[in-house]
Amino acid sequence: MPLENVIHEDAGVALIEVDKLRKVFRRPDKRPGLAGSVRHLAERRYTDKVAVDDIDLTIEAGEALAYVGPNGAGKSTTVKMLTGVLVPTSGTVRVEGRVPHRERIANARRIGVVFGQRTQLWWDLPVRDSLELLADMHGLSPAQYARSLERLDATLGLTELLPVMARKLSLGQRMRADLAAALLHTPPIVFLDEPTIGLDIAVKDRVRAFVRELIAEGTTVMLTTHDLGDIEDICRRLVIIDA
Repeated sequence: MPLENVIHEDAGVALIEVDKLRKVFRRPDKRPGLAGSVRHLAERRYTDKVAVDDIDLTIEAGEALAYVGPNGAGKSTTVKMLTGVLVPTSGTVRVEGRVPHRERIANARRIGVVFGQRTQLWWDLPVRDSLELLADMHGLSPAQYARSLERLDATLGLTELLPVMARKLSLGQRMRADLAAALLHTPPIVFLDEPTIGLDIAVKDRVRAFVRELIAEGTTVMLTTHDLGDIEDICRRLVIIDA
């Protein structure tokens, strides 16, 4: 289905619902050195690190939400629970009525995710091969893939990137390719975690314009960023998380 046809008619309906969400990581409490390692084997001690604590959040269909806060506040951890990568310690998460970590495949077919400091491209493959693999994983027909790629190329300028191996891309080029990878299957929900980190002004403007275009067509966007320009250009609502 072409990207331009993905428009929500249920604006005002809660698409993402989070209730008392909490994530705690257990870390080994070990003294340095060999003696500390041996002692830890005999007497294991752990420290609990609360990454996300009692979050309530609702995002409506077609909304653009900025989810911001200082480093270590729990933004990326929240996104990982919404995408099913992490399992919550307690609380509930529902995305289109699904529990993400229990219905990971069904959830993955309906979302697009961009982590600014991670890539979903295969490092030693040309960008074209990575996109074709992702199209096959999402069950796109050749015609659907061609239409989607044509639309993404017109906005992100992918033609020059397609034959290049992912490991040889600059940061700005990789972000454009990662955006294409995340949006290839025309998802109605997009999570953008620091999507413009390290990009120059020209590439930032290009990415922001593209995301605004998606929102205008009805795509629901959750954005985490430290860049106020991203927030001002893209989002209509701001949620701040801290401590």
